[in-house]
Parts: sequence; C-alpha cells; structure tokens
Amino acid sequence: MIKEFEFYHGVVFSKLIHHFTNGVSVKVYPSPSNASYVLNGSIGIYIKHSTKRMTPWRFSFQRIHQDEIQRMKEELGSVFVLLVCGEDGIVTLSFEELKIILNETHDEAEWISASRMPNKEYTIKGSDGALNKKVGKNDFPKRLLELSVNKIESPNFLS
Repeated sequence: MIKEFEFYHGVVFSKLIHHFTNGVSVKVYPSPSNASYVLNGSIGIYIKHSTKRMTPWRFSFQRIHQDEIQRMKEELGSVFVLLVCGEDGIVTLSFEELKIILNETHDEAEWISASRMPNKEYTIKGSDGALNKKVGKNDFPKRLLELSVNKIESPNFLS
C-alpha cells in the first residue's frame, strides 16, 4: 500500500529531479519522522504536507519535529522546511525564516499557516509570528538550486 506522505514527498522529489540538471542525490536523514532528507550530501530538507484542497493550509509541528530540524541545522548547516500545500504548490522556508514564525522555544505543539490568493504569493504565519514578506510559488526548487551550486557534496555524510 502506498502511504499518503509518499505521494506528497514524491512531488518534491520529482520537481527536484527535473530542475537539478546536473543530477541530485537524496538520502534519508536518520530519524523516526519519515520527513527528513539530505540533498547532495549537504542540504537538509524537512517536508510537511496538507491534503486540503484550498487555502489556507495548516501544518502542525510537534516539539520532536522542531528538535529534528534543529539537529539537521547543526549537522548540515543548511536546512529548508518544505510545505506541500495540497495540489497548489510548495512553500520553501529557510531555517532563519522558520525561526521567525516558530521561535527557539519548542512548545509541545505549534503550527504554520500558508495562505494564497489566486495568482499571488504565499502569506506565512506561525505560532510565534509572521513573515514580513511573501513567499513565491517559484521559490521551490530555485532556492535549493542556488544553494546547491555553492555547496560541495560531502561523501562521508550518511555513507
């Protein structure tokens, strides 16, 4: 049986494969969440999805999720949270943006909300604040591509 999260993670990987013209390596980041991966040996991604068809999309973050993202940041240096908003698009948040909307205090349960009017960018809010800028639909996978160009794969990580 195909699990729900596999469909939504598949969208992320399909877009990555089609946009990384020189290829992309993906490894599972060791964790119990089934949400964390390492791209090209050095870029962490944490994927959340919402099955809701229309805006706003809401994503729950338990303390263990935020702790895992923090560990990835410490180990890899670069980590992004990817929010798959139903069939609408993928929101790309850097670790620094994540800390604006979910601060350093990891409560037991927190949330992020992504909303978007037709033909507009995403507005992002969280338990601890809101981004003061909009997030574009085309930021994914562009932001990861730009970072990847400047990163050299670490062959020893997760080998």
